[in-house]
Amino acid sequence: TGDRHQTLAFKAAERIANESGTAFGNGPAKGKLPGQMAVDGFLGKGLVNSFLGGDDATGTLTSAEFQLERKYLNFLIGGGEHEGKTCINLLVNGKIVRTATGPNDKPGGTEHLDWHTWDIGEFAGKGATIQIVDEQKGDWGHINIDHIVQSDKKKQAEPARREIAVDQAYIHLPVKTGAPMRRMKFTVGKDIVREFDIELAVDGKPDFWAFADVAPFKGKALLVEAILPADSKALDSLKLTEDLPDAQKLYREKHRPLFHFTSRFGWLNDPNGLVYHNGEWHLFYQHNPFGVNWGNMHWGHAVSPDLVRWKELGIGLYPKKYGDMAFSGSAVLDKSNTSGWGTNTKPPLVLAFTSTGRGECIAHSNDNGRTWTEHDKNPVLKHAGRDPKLVWYEKGKHWVMAVYDEFQGKQWIAFHTSPDLKTWTYASRIEGFFECPDLFEMAVGGEELKWVLYAANGKYMVGDFDGKTFKSDFKEKRQLWYGNFYAAQTFENAPRRNPRNTFEILPTERIQIGWANGVTFPGMPFNQQMTVPVELKLERDKESYRMTAMPVPELRTLGKEVESSTTTTKYETSSTDWNGVIPLFPSVELRTGFRSTLGDAFDLECEIDLTSADVVGFKLRGTPLTYDVKKGILTCKNVSAPVKPEGKMLRLRVLVDRGSIEVFADGGRVAMAIAAIPPEQATELEVLGTGGDVKVKDLIVRRLKSAWEK
Repeated sequence: TGDRHQTLAFKAAERIANESGTAFGNGPAKGKLPGQMAVDGFLGKGLVNSFLGGDDATGTLTSAEFQLERKYLNFLIGGGEHEGKTCINLLVNGKIVRTATGPNDKPGGTEHLDWHTWDIGEFAGKGATIQIVDEQKGDWGHINIDHIVQSDKKKQAEPARREIAVDQAYIHLPVKTGAPMRRMKFTVGKDIVREFDIELAVDGKPDFWAFADVAPFKGKALLVEAILPADSKALDSLKLTEDLPDAQKLYREKHRPLFHFTSRFGWLNDPNGLVYHNGEWHLFYQHNPFGVNWGNMHWGHAVSPDLVRWKELGIGLYPKKYGDMAFSGSAVLDKSNTSGWGTNTKPPLVLAFTSTGRGECIAHSNDNGRTWTEHDKNPVLKHAGRDPKLVWYEKGKHWVMAVYDEFQGKQWIAFHTSPDLKTWTYASRIEGFFECPDLFEMAVGGEELKWVLYAANGKYMVGDFDGKTFKSDFKEKRQLWYGNFYAAQTFENAPRRNPRNTFEILPTERIQIGWANGVTFPGMPFNQQMTVPVELKLERDKESYRMTAMPVPELRTLGKEVESSTTTTKYETSSTDWNGVIPLFPSVELRTGFRSTLGDAFDLECEIDLTSADVVGFKLRGTPLTYDVKKGILTCKNVSAPVKPEGKMLRLRVLVDRGSIEVFADGGRVAMAIAAIPPEQATELEVLGTGGDVKVKDLIVRRLKSAWEK
């Protein structure tokens, strides 16, 4: 072919001028290294792979000097996308004249190597060296390089292009989960309007179709670009419609949860921007619209009239540019229009978010959160941290931003203040909290007011906050949630439905939603879910204060209401099916071995007598939920929590859905979220017990219908 292969970095020891660190070893890797995902795309039997010892290993590999004799230098590259940290450099006269980094820095990425080409014609005849660098620790802290070749031909493919006249709302994009990540770009005129990574199905049938909203570009020409394998027809398969892909199947998929929020397509994590306004509960969330793995962080957006039935809207926030993602944050109603972005009669919604390329940013909306305008002075805060939580401090008539802060090598929550949501002043920080803070005031018994400081792992402190400094009432954090629960947030401006069904603002409760991290749905076009919305309350206990959580009462609107029964029949090892409705038996004890067939999703309430058996509980569609009476430990699948009920009765509220189980014990003093897709035919509820006969009293079970039904 006329190509000259330069075995610059790894073939023979005498060719290596310098090798430092521990990341590369004494010779080429044969492929993946211990603890690494499968590596593909390299040629022959070996490659440079700096994963030796894991992602925390570092080092540098430098070639001997060689002559630049051709127009191009081609090479295969993979690994982490950390500019200047995991990279390959070309040095001429000791200076870096070309550099390239790996294509990946995200969970769910692939260890695939693709061609990259440098134009080196201007350096013809000069001496040069290749330097392969790994100075990055942590996720994707490695670099893969192979087949460094001087050539008169480019190996890096030119982007495939297709121009589309936009006359409909959505463009459908074929996704093949696990395929190499492709960078796709949308251009209108001279402006890049969208740029993102996608596991594009370049050949064959896709696993599902994602979509991009192109309605804002109707009447214009949209140029779509992506680097694809030769002869791929992937761009030809793109199509425009006024409907979402597979709209008739939407929310009817095999594993689609019936009453937990999931996104229509793609990945979901942290809830963001929870706020109530004009009769709508707004749920924003971290979202990858183009795949079922983490990446491309946008803000998804949904609204609900009742916290149960959600309607997904368009994307709330787009990344500012490729690689500058929209990370977590919060939203508030600027009631007094301190920002000046609204009016006194029509105050604006304001949100704060982390722009990964800029810092903490502010945006506002004057149309009920449908569109957002960024503050022209963004970012309002730059620091080593993320996830701003906005709070109005009434006594001081100022705003507070609680934000995760990495300061002096430690983890903190920092507090900043502002009169107008635009200019911010540092006030204080408190150590020992990691990411996604929440800060709110609650009344204890409707009288005493206390503040709660919360972080992503669900551990919290109760104390006093003077608008600038938080002081805890106790040294150790307390814990309410266990299991698949992370990065929860509570709603701002939230009303409370009182017994007369009117709304009023009361500080005695907060509505909270968390990310049920790790609740996955294999084979589905969506991934992850939110936990069920709960009412948080604050109560006194012997040690100080503690929070409780119980599902919002609106959830009952999905169940079938039943009448109480006065029967005194006792069930021991009998089996029965109540045709979808299990009524309340106030004087009935259900014994060990009792079984009943249930549907996909149900809501269970009961009390269990703790005096007659050593271990008590249920099997919930094949998943055991047990309480060890002597140890005081409640366990569901692989999640355990300490529960010490007052008296000899254990009160339980259990929610079972297609992908999860949530347990609320002892009046909500302990809450658990568990990832559990039941076996195909498992529909039964069974009473379990050892060391005696279990007695389950006052059992109510409601089958729950889909919240997505119209």
